Amino acid sequence: MASPEDLIAPRPPRYFEARRKIFPKAVRGSYRNLKWAIMAVTLAIYYVTPWLRWDRGPYAPDQAVLVDIANRRFFMFAIEIWPHEFYYVAGLLIMAAIGLFLVTSSVGRAWCGYACPQTVWTDLFLHVERAIDGDRNAQIRLQKARLGPSKIAKRVTKHGIWLVISVLTGGAWVFYFADAPTLAREIVTGQGPYVAYATIALLTATTYVLGGLMREQFCIYACPWPRIQGAMLDEKSLLVTYKYWRGEPRTHGLKRAAPERVLSLVALAANPELAPRIGDCIDCNACVAVCPTGIDIREGSQIGCITCGLCIDACDEVMDRLDRPRRLIGYSTIADEQAAGDGKAPEHPMKRLLRPRAIAYFLIWASIGLAMLFALGTRSRLDLSVSQNRNPVYVRLSDGSIRNNFTLKVRNMQSRPREVEISIEGLPGGALWSETAARQGAERSIRLNVPADKVTKLRLFVAAPSDGPSRSDLTFRVRALDAEGGEDTHQIHFERPETGR
Repeated sequence: MASPEDLIAPRPPRYFEARRKIFPKAVRGSYRNLKWAIMAVTLAIYYVTPWLRWDRGPYAPDQAVLVDIANRRFFMFAIEIWPHEFYYVAGLLIMAAIGLFLVTSSVGRAWCGYACPQTVWTDLFLHVERAIDGDRNAQIRLQKARLGPSKIAKRVTKHGIWLVISVLTGGAWVFYFADAPTLAREIVTGQGPYVAYATIALLTATTYVLGGLMREQFCIYACPWPRIQGAMLDEKSLLVTYKYWRGEPRTHGLKRAAPERVLSLVALAANPELAPRIGDCIDCNACVAVCPTGIDIREGSQIGCITCGLCIDACDEVMDRLDRPRRLIGYSTIADEQAAGDGKAPEHPMKRLLRPRAIAYFLIWASIGLAMLFALGTRSRLDLSVSQNRNPVYVRLSDGSIRNNFTLKVRNMQSRPREVEISIEGLPGGALWSETAARQGAERSIRLNVPADKVTKLRLFVAAPSDGPSRSDLTFRVRALDAEGGEDTHQIHFERPETGR
């Protein structure tokens, strides 16, 4: 019944639930081991990759993975991406998105539960917290305890280690954008660029806040991916599910597994028909205690479930002690659980993996990957771009011929200098020369040395007889003169004054 004060001044509605502090309990099992392995691999890739070396010759950096912003290039082992080839990066991003769709359609939210950076770093921070504060019960007692020397020492130690991990995380990121050993030496000695220190500070703050403080709040409220996945999942998607048909009704803490023994403790001997209704779940809340987002999987699929499988390990451990079959909680689909509840056989796993949607995602993903590999394998390492200088558009020379000015950019994408030949095609009587040469030596082609991994810019003059159309097709061709070869062309127009002028 509402109080008189509420009737006079009603309380404002609550739009948000107050955060409940979550203390996940440590657990052992196959899925916990899988999370350990994936955490070790992903963290090793992130922290170690900038220090790997790759020999590209004397004219290119030897860092295996490098985003060279100064020279506007991206190196990944044997692959080198230039700015005009940004479509490769776009292709990788599209493949990553489709790959997430493929994973979701095949094995549910496996990305969120095992490989997402938020999951990996939060899991790492949780292990640090357990190592210092103890397991779940010890953390709850410490949370309720008064502030004293012991609690202060543990808090300072824990947050100090979190900050060290966050600094290392931010530092590892900046090493992808410069030579890692050189930049590390400059940062330690205080000689690093200001942008490096600013980036490390920003990433330190985000890692500390997201992994140490926000934790499950980011997954539930800030991350858009659970909402996208929720729209992609259906009754045949793989989820962490509670076998309600087997677990209900719960026995509320009774530990013995034999139905006759449980019945003797909870029912009258005159009601033996109750025995088949006794479920395997003893309502011990072990699945809730280990969940990193604090949900109860027995309430069904929820946006807070990242399908990490830790509740499966916890429940299996309880079932082993009760001498009951494992996988009261396990990976399954809603359709399979409904079939099992009706006494029917579940769908074969391969049939679930070979769904039309999953096959379509895989074909799209593989097609993009193969197209990019083909383009990488057949691309020319020589590139030419031409622009016409239009002030003035043309000049009439003393002999009556017409001259146009062009600016050429020759891009050598090899890690060694190359000699190239630049020629013109399609302009009868035309000849070219550079701004550093005299017109008397004009020919149909010139030679040029282009440094390794550089773009050479030069200005060329092209002259042709005045008797011709006001606009003629002109093709510039660049051709490498070494054994490897390679060429590129660029079509443009040669301008003349209109007839009668």
